Amino acid sequence: MPAVAVAIAVWSTQAAIAQAVRPFESDAWSVPANGVDACVLAALEEAGIEPARPCSDEVFIRRVYLDVIGALPEPSDARRFLQDTSPDKRAALIESLLTGEEFADYWALKWCDVLRVKAEFPINLWPNAVQAYHRWIRDAVKHNRPYDEVARELLTSSGSNFRVPPVNFHRAVQDRTPLGQAEAVALSFMGSRVANWPADRRDGMAAFFSRIAFKKTREWKEEIVYPDLAPGEALEAAFPDGTQALIQPGDDPRVTFADWLIAPQNPWFARNVVNRIWAWLFGRGIVHEPDDIRPDNPPANPELLAYLEKELVDGGYDLQHVYRLILNSRTYQQSSIPRSDAPEAEALFAHYAVRRLDAEVLIDALDWVGGTGESYSSAIPEPFTFIPEEHRTVELADGSITSSFLQMFGRPSRDTGMASERSNQMTDAQRLYVLNSAAVYKRITSSPWLRRAAIGARGDRGELIRRVYMTLLSREPTPAEMAAVEAYYQTPGLSAGNVATDLAWALVNSMEFLYRH
Repeated sequence: MPAVAVAIAVWSTQAAIAQAVRPFESDAWSVPANGVDACVLAALEEAGIEPARPCSDEVFIRRVYLDVIGALPEPSDARRFLQDTSPDKRAALIESLLTGEEFADYWALKWCDVLRVKAEFPINLWPNAVQAYHRWIRDAVKHNRPYDEVARELLTSSGSNFRVPPVNFHRAVQDRTPLGQAEAVALSFMGSRVANWPADRRDGMAAFFSRIAFKKTREWKEEIVYPDLAPGEALEAAFPDGTQALIQPGDDPRVTFADWLIAPQNPWFARNVVNRIWAWLFGRGIVHEPDDIRPDNPPANPELLAYLEKELVDGGYDLQHVYRLILNSRTYQQSSIPRSDAPEAEALFAHYAVRRLDAEVLIDALDWVGGTGESYSSAIPEPFTFIPEEHRTVELADGSITSSFLQMFGRPSRDTGMASERSNQMTDAQRLYVLNSAAVYKRITSSPWLRRAAIGARGDRGELIRRVYMTLLSREPTPAEMAAVEAYYQTPGLSAGNVATDLAWALVNSMEFLYRH
């Protein structure tokens, strides 16, 4: 592919000769281009769009921490990374984050949104099932279980919802009719909305889930999920591609559907999950919205989607392989400062998309600054659920357990599993909260991190300013920022402590703190 090679060379040359915006961009690439970049660059070249410059190390460490584990880097980790001169330090950091416990916590949250993990109305899994289901999902993420195996278990498992966690997939559906089950399956595993299908396609797929049965037990809120395989006539069904299926009496139709779904040649399964991962990391899918894949909503870059799909299938449905490909790409490590005002630049991923932190990530970041934790509890339904304060909010298993902050900042309700349930759009109410909240101010004034910064500065005003910036933004201040804070020190009646508090307050309210960039 000579055109791709030329595109990569152009990207490298342009990034090297153009003037970078400090401290957000670098002069030249420190990472090699990969297959992701080949696809993206070819599309940008064809559209005549110039890609963004490389992001700086300061931007990268903050970005990758937030995107991979949903947390801010500690100041010592940021300094260590910035001082490291190893050529492969970004790849090494990515690997360390992917294999940590916090990765499992954060990405279990992502999957719990899709799989509707919620104890109360309208999903009504109830607390015991929620805890079992969440642990199962987190373990699958932590141990990087092949995605096809995970999907098969979710679709075909039978047994107690307390003792066989994946059966909760079928319980976590508002409409437990065959069509309701088909809608949940198509949305979760195919990124498709059954409501948009012709009636015969909907009915044909619904037939695969027409023999799911539910049975109560004597244990509170326990339910058995099982296939009702009573002797009878063969069942006629149809796969979403129109292929007819005849399920014999005694066979579980769900198994027949799962065999079709996870087959390597299936046009929906692998494509859906790589598109979701891309959307989680970039703020929009290659097909946008990520759960609205249909013929009249084509991918912005078909070659990129096909490449990631092939990598997933050839890699044995190893999702971490996809994360690595994307995170190590130049496309992901671009600056968020665009170099083109073309309307399609964002859709073609010509720069990293700026977007507000998830509600759970933001409250955890504020708690981290303040050295505090959040108290979450739910008395209804029984049993009483209490979450210790040392748990991060991203570790919350139950979508029913919430707070006014989470609701204000757009945490999804998990009623449908649709991506649009989560809102990361900044509102006036959110801005006013961060600017005026006594709770936020208290976190800043009592912050152990800012106290350590003051102690470490040993009375050196410039060093204190640098430490506050490193703590909150993972970078040192620019000369202009340093001069502005030094000038503020001259305000009559302000002590050094007041200035440090006001500086931290200003930075917490900045887009640079509140947003991924």
